[in-house]
Amino acid sequence: MKSKYERRRAIDCKLIEKSKTHKGYCKYLVTIAEMDGTIHKQPCYGKDMQGALSRLMNLERTVKVEKKVMGNPFLFFITWCLVMGWPALTGTAVNTPYTLLYSFGGIIGLVIIGGWWHNYINKKD
Repeated sequence: MKSKYERRRAIDCKLIEKSKTHKGYCKYLVTIAEMDGTIHKQPCYGKDMQGALSRLMNLERTVKVEKKVMGNPFLFFITWCLVMGWPALTGTAVNTPYTLLYSFGGIIGLVIIGGWWHNYINKKD
């Protein structure tokens, strides 16, 4: 059983430079100690150090979720079917054009949220 102390840790974080293209953002270099004892450095970007570390953690969570979704396309298909079929399943818009609006609006909303998240994670310099 793993101890709660056996995990990855950020052991150092240094401000490298202020962004030239995104006002208020800075580039940080984070030194990470892995569980196996190796140490590596990774750049991250944010308005302050806490924001940069938060963004780095969100990036790692996003990569982990992407690997799960890409490894299991059936999960993506089921989610798509549920979003498209939600109005029909709940009976909120029977025999009205709102069924199409809700279905496609849900998909468009997911695409917009995904694009916003992608831009948030990948904002650099």
